[in-house]
Amino acid sequence: MKASDIQNFSEGRTKARAYFCYLFSKNIPNRLPSLSQEMIIPRLLKIKADLENCEGVYLLDHQGVQVSPTYIQSAQKDEDIGKIRADRAYYYRAVREKRCTITDPYPSLITGNLTVTASAPIYSETGTLKYIACLDMPLAEVIKISHLNLVDNLYGKLFKFSYAVFAFALMAVALLLFVHGIESFFVQEINFKHIAIEEMFKATILLTLSLAIFDLAKTLIEEEVIGQHREHNISEPHKTMVKFLGSIIIALSIEGLMLVFKFAITDPNKLLYSFYIVGGVALLTVSLAVYIKFTKIKTIRDE
Repeated sequence: MKASDIQNFSEGRTKARAYFCYLFSKNIPNRLPSLSQEMIIPRLLKIKADLENCEGVYLLDHQGVQVSPTYIQSAQKDEDIGKIRADRAYYYRAVREKRCTITDPYPSLITGNLTVTASAPIYSETGTLKYIACLDMPLAEVIKISHLNLVDNLYGKLFKFSYAVFAFALMAVALLLFVHGIESFFVQEINFKHIAIEEMFKATILLTLSLAIFDLAKTLIEEEVIGQHREHNISEPHKTMVKFLGSIIIALSIEGLMLVFKFAITDPNKLLYSFYIVGGVALLTVSLAVYIKFTKIKTIRDE
């Protein structure tokens, strides 16, 4: 297994889940009267036959107890009947989310290699949970399924290159702003004996803006070019947008604070304008909190 395999799985997870959900919905009877194992097992075996490298399929009851053999390549493991799978992610996630799900990669008990389990809840006519249909696929095959479109791969590489160009251009801009901000200390002769308040504010603005742009460029490289965040941690949804807005909020907060001191010293009548900036920062902070909350919910649903 390579680290890139986990990254590729994370990138294509939504497509893979959609693919398995389609297979389950097309083949497995659901919300029908008189549902039984005899109705479901042949459909599961059909899915297994359609997927050339499927490791195995099996059926759990509503309590997570396996009620069918594990049907592997050309045989079946009858000894798996009666085993309790209620503590497995493919059971409790399907029950909790009430829809088809796929697990994170984990070592297979059948092959020892990394595998992914797709599972789908099966309900009776009255909406009562009766079974959980499960399907094991090797991680490598799931990655292939989620990356079958060559155009998507080329599209992704093009955008990765574009993000790299823009990120390094932003770093160059940040460097120019930084140099210009530092330069003002020497050109305007800002020192301990001669303090030019106006020039200090200008230098601080340039350095703050430089930091915000550099932080954004760094995030673009880490997220879009290198792909370090691709684990889809729920606590870090849409990291680029969050980091960008966070940098803006920090920069505006500093500017607002500086204006409070500046107007307090030079022109108290203009203090109201600094409070407008502080109010805007508060509004941005609340908006960012709302954005994070809703993107967390969306990420959970997508997975």
